[in-house]
Parts: sequence; C-alpha cells; structure tokens
Amino acid sequence: MRADILVVGGGLGGVAAALGACRAGKSVILTEEFDWIGGQLTSQAVPSDEHSWVEQFGITRSYRKLRSGIRQYYRDHYPLTEGARAWDDLNPGAGWVSRICAEPRVSLAVIEAMLMPYRGAGRLTVLQPYLPVAADVEGDTVRAVTLRQRDTGRQVTVTADYILDATELGDLLQMTGADYVKGFEAQSDTGEPSAPPVAQPDNVQAVSICFAVDHVDGDQTIDKPENYDYWRRYQPEFWGGPLLGFTAPHPRTLEFTTRSFTPNVEDDPLAVDADQRKGGGDENLWIFRRIAARRNFRPDFYASDICLVNWPMIDYMDGSIIDVSEAEKARHLKAAADLSYSVFYWLQTEAPRLDGGQGYRGLRLRGDITGTEHGLAMAPYIRESRRIKPVTRIVEQDLSYAVRGAKGAMHYRDSVGIGMYRIDLHPSTGGDNYIDVPSCPFEIPLGALLPQRMKNLIPAGKNIGTTHITNGCYRLHPVEWNVGEVAGMLAAYCLEKGLSPHQVQEEDGPLHDFQRALGREGIEIRWPDVAAY
Repeated sequence: MRADILVVGGGLGGVAAALGACRAGKSVILTEEFDWIGGQLTSQAVPSDEHSWVEQFGITRSYRKLRSGIRQYYRDHYPLTEGARAWDDLNPGAGWVSRICAEPRVSLAVIEAMLMPYRGAGRLTVLQPYLPVAADVEGDTVRAVTLRQRDTGRQVTVTADYILDATELGDLLQMTGADYVKGFEAQSDTGEPSAPPVAQPDNVQAVSICFAVDHVDGDQTIDKPENYDYWRRYQPEFWGGPLLGFTAPHPRTLEFTTRSFTPNVEDDPLAVDADQRKGGGDENLWIFRRIAARRNFRPDFYASDICLVNWPMIDYMDGSIIDVSEAEKARHLKAAADLSYSVFYWLQTEAPRLDGGQGYRGLRLRGDITGTEHGLAMAPYIRESRRIKPVTRIVEQDLSYAVRGAKGAMHYRDSVGIGMYRIDLHPSTGGDNYIDVPSCPFEIPLGALLPQRMKNLIPAGKNIGTTHITNGCYRLHPVEWNVGEVAGMLAAYCLEKGLSPHQVQEEDGPLHDFQRALGREGIEIRWPDVAAY
C-alpha cells in the first residue's frame, strides 16, 4: 500500500495527526492494534486529564471540537435532566478529575465521526487491528513499514513519504534504529533538580489496566483471582500500608492519606468543581473518575453511577514493558491485569465500609462499557514511552515553577502548541514514589518533534523529546492531541513546500509561515497571562 503519510498508532496523537494531514489534502494510512481508536480516551479508558482553563483557551480547535462533540452526543441521544441539558459545560460523569468525564464509547463515536468524511472521500484508510513488525530503512530515511493483522497474521507493507510514530511505546523508534532514550536520565545529563545522579533506563512509570464498575443489587462477587494472595501482601516501602487499601501517599505532599469510597454517593453532579488548582479530586474514589452520574439522567435510567478505576492501587510497578522480550512483556501485562482483578475482588470482599462491614458485593465489572468480555480496559494505560533524542530537549527547569517562578515557562521561537499540567509522575518500576512538581503553563517546541538524525520519521505522541520528568506533564490528553495534530500538519507542509522538517524548524521564513498555518487551523502557540499551579 502507498500513501503520502503513514501514521502508525491510532491513539489521540495518531487520530489528530491523521486529521491534520487529511485537512491539508494529503492521503493518509492510519493503523491501530486495538479494536478502538482513541487510545487514552477510549481503549485505555482514561477520562481526559486537562488543565483548569480548558473551557476558555489552551487547546487546539479540533480538540475543542472533540470535547463539544462528546457533550452534544449526550444531548442528542441521552435522557438528560433539564439541569444537565442546560449545563453549558456538561460533565456527564461529574467526575472530579476532569471537566468532561464520559463513557469511552461516546468518545469513540465522536472520534469516528470526525474521521468519517476523510474515509468517505478516500483520503484516509484505517488499518485495524494492525501492529508494526518491521521497517525498511535506508540511511536516515524510513522507506516502508510492515504491519501484521493482529488476529489473522496477514501482513501488509506500506510505503509513504513521511512516517509518523504515534504508537504508545514509541515502537518505530526501536524498529527503525532511531536514536532514543527511555526511563530516567541522569542529573549530570539534564541538570534537572528531580533527576537521580545516575541514569536509570529501566525505571519507567507504572502501567495501569483500568476498569469500569457500577454498584447494583445482588452478589456480583467474581472468583478469587489466582494471584490475589500475592497482591494482598504487596506493600511498597513508601506506601503507608498494603497496595490493596485506601491509604496511599498523597501525590503532592507524599503524606499518607486515606481516601474514602462510597458507591452511589448522594451528591449533586451540577455542583462538581473539577478544578485541578484546588487538588487532585481523589478524596472520594467513587466520584474521582466517575463517567456516568445517574443524577444527570432521567430518574431510574441508570441503576447506578459508573466510575472508572484508575487509582493508585492499580499501578503496576513490578517491571517495565519497554525493550523486553515479547514473552516478558506479556508476563508483565498479565500481572498488571491480575493486579486490577485483585483490586476489584478486594473492593467486593474486604474493603472497609463506613458501617463497619467489609466489602461491596454489589460492585459489578462493566466490560460492556470498556468493550471487552474480560471486564477490564481493552488496552493498558501507558504513561511513558521511548523518547526521541531531539533537536530540542524539554527539561524540568524549562517549566518548573520552583525554578522559573514569575518568569513563567521557557518561550520557544519555534513553539507549535501549548499545554499545562503539573509534572505528575506515578510510582515507577525503579521503586520511586510520586514525583509531583508545580508547573508553569508551557509551550511545545517544534524541535522536540524532530529526531536529531532521522529525516522523515516524526513522533506524534508521548515519544517526543521530553525527559522522564517532563513527560509527566506533556503526556496528557490535550497535549498528545496537539503534538499529533502538528506532526500531521508538518508532514503535509513539508510535502507541499518541498522542505524537510529540520529546514522548517531552522529557518525563520518557513517556521513563521508554518506557525501562521497552525494559527489558521486553531492551534494556539502562546499562552495569555495565567498563573502556575
């Protein structure tokens, strides 16, 4: 097969890359290894993590269209209460983690609808479920990528002028021989205040396998998971108690904090204030990542709220899945699933209740919500990828509020987007506790999307030129989307102008022309005057 641009990986970055390139009139092949496109928002079942000004500014126009489309889908198809229907910034789940918490299938439907015109016009071809298995590289140029159909083993080779790596783990970086890093860089290399003295390439953030639950009448208890006893005894030394428990470190203070858990709490969804400046919102785990608040809908339409379990206790710290054998990767992912099943079983049978009892036997796995028969999310939630060795590396001192203060984050001449989130690193495979650092609203430099050596390979997700530390704030939903959208537009611009990506970044004329093109497509590249948090 042949296209102008090949996008490997159909997560948020890959989808946005395809949209950006298709809008520019280029032919695109987009591939995805799971049954759903959308990555974090759909197959990984993670409600959107976003900054506090998201309803006013700080995201791309197309990402705003995605968010608006999700809200409109509920208005068009769901029996909302009058109050919820009149809520301009409708939050269907009324979760405290985000101003828009929604069921994964709704997000999927809207994403599919955004791509549909380009598929109908023959401009976009989606290969699914396909994963990359080999690359044809000549010098510093990727000529083609071979992909395998996940279920049948059928292989197809795709040639393209530009290859965009939007995989969750930066698979094409390893496959093409591109220069990349992984894990924790050394302080002597990056100068970062939070970095260790020696590099730790196998020390990466925990993988999590999320799942959705509700609480209904009857005993819904599952069979005891085969490794439940192992996980029941598991206790990281910095945790403050067993991993299967409501006590864990507070990400921002590291003080031991005990969360509450009350299924179907009698709250007012219209009163939820999902403002990350005021805290993480995880004090009550039931409403923390709730994706369907029953009181937003006609009485008795939902038998229960639905909440998404992406909590500290499902973070899998026993090993990395980057640059290991397929067998070892499979072993770790199975163990991560075992942990998630064990957390669910513990909630059903042993979790302390406010009335002094143990367990919530009415808790039910909602695999129908996550699109699986096994009950968990379709795909693992990957926080950290391989990362290119870039033209411009983004380091902690570029945006840390402790370092930058009132100056704000670094201004880049080649900014191609903006983002905001605290540096939020989960416990890691190297035994580290949370690393949580206040951030200044930051920019995305084009140089962070450019490998030092490869000419036509562009990262389009979490594999840009961050460090282990700055990945903690550049990995969130709207930033990944912005990165992907710019990657797709950059490839299209280079084809149109006969320039290389590096020429666009290096030369003021093409750079400013490209930045103006981004502005016309609704991509903001500078922040207004807003404060860090």
